[in-house]
Amino acid sequence: MSQTITLYVDGACKGNPGLGGWGAYIITEQGEHKICGGEPETTNNRMELTAAIEGVSFCPTDAHLIIWTDSNYVKQGITEWIHGWKKKNWKDVKNPDLWQKLDAVCANRNIEWNWIKGHAGHAGNEMADQLANQGAEQTAQQMKMTTQANADTKKPESDWLLNDPFGLDMRTESEEIEEELEDVIAEESNDDVSEEITEKEISASKSHPHVVITEAKLNLQGPRQLILDTETTGFYYQDSDRIIEVGAIEMINRKLTGSSIHIYINPEKPVGDSVDVHGITDEFLVDKPKYAEIADTLFAYLKGAEIIAHNATFDMNFLDMEFKRVGLPLLSDVCDVTDTLALAKNKHPGQKNSLDALVRRYEIPARDRTFHGALLDAEILADVYLAMTGGQVSFDMDALSESEEGQNKTSRQRIEVDLPVIYPNDDEINQHETWVKQFEEKHGKPCFFAK
Repeated sequence: MSQTITLYVDGACKGNPGLGGWGAYIITEQGEHKICGGEPETTNNRMELTAAIEGVSFCPTDAHLIIWTDSNYVKQGITEWIHGWKKKNWKDVKNPDLWQKLDAVCANRNIEWNWIKGHAGHAGNEMADQLANQGAEQTAQQMKMTTQANADTKKPESDWLLNDPFGLDMRTESEEIEEELEDVIAEESNDDVSEEITEKEISASKSHPHVVITEAKLNLQGPRQLILDTETTGFYYQDSDRIIEVGAIEMINRKLTGSSIHIYINPEKPVGDSVDVHGITDEFLVDKPKYAEIADTLFAYLKGAEIIAHNATFDMNFLDMEFKRVGLPLLSDVCDVTDTLALAKNKHPGQKNSLDALVRRYEIPARDRTFHGALLDAEILADVYLAMTGGQVSFDMDALSESEEGQNKTSRQRIEVDLPVIYPNDDEINQHETWVKQFEEKHGKPCFFAK
């Protein structure tokens, strides 16, 4: 029987292009393997691809591989976009040499591809990241040795720090995400099916009077998160209960963009006793669209995003059932899901963790919740989620909900954190003093960073 092997792969890059490294952390039944490497002139996405290629190549061909990558570019490329690229003979595809190589090493293998959030503290992903940076450092050392060997006949290459003392050319994590997003958008634009909602889809949705999509006020780049809530006719999605309201607001990089979707839906059955919870009557819903009429628009807005919901299983079961009825894929197959109820139970075991209880616990600004409403609950949940996952409970002023704008209020929590002080060792001090001297010799003036 073939073995199961788990791989964590990652890439790192300084500059665009610039010095880069790749790493693969491989866990087999016999033990762990750590491999890495790098290139002097490359990009982050090429290193992410190289990590996957080298990791897969390392493993036996008959093994079941479970691969984790923090690059949506790699994960979606190898599982979705690659089929279209082959049909058009790789025309207008970035990094075609590496994509073809990855396709070749994956052929006839049993591979399960997974995405994992980078720099989030996961041990496997962190190890792969360390290996990628180690690969870059080893490459830098090799370059340095080559330069020193040729010092008598070749002018040394300039130290980038001397020309950029503040390290502005060093790529940050956000810049890596931005580059990856640009490539994702570029590759998706060449496919028949896009993972992101398009302006055309938004415009089409506005033609329906009962679909309210608000365009983003902030132009942010990064993975989309949608804080979502639904109202239904009852608790049992298997027993013909239906969705009557959907509300979702968009967040990117922990900021509300101002984009949202809100729909009332005719459930084609009486709301029954659930009216006591949400206050939505049969008379109000009689002229609202049926789910089949708005399903395409709603699916286009939601797909590809991370869905954040309180007791998410409830909402996702209903949404999956509704999309299944109209012949669309299950939403849970095209979206990652975060359940804030599960997060709250883990963070506050043995305590009440309803949305109302969390609002009181985190001192979220009070709103009238006499009746539950999908969009209102989504706005409240956004406050709760940010408070629960990082302490930030105030949004960008341009992205406040209408109710908050009207009140012109913002709630902030003060968080005190004892940050560790890390002092340099003797070797680091000597390297710093050497660099200061080089700077002063080059520029003929004292260095700002001198003691």
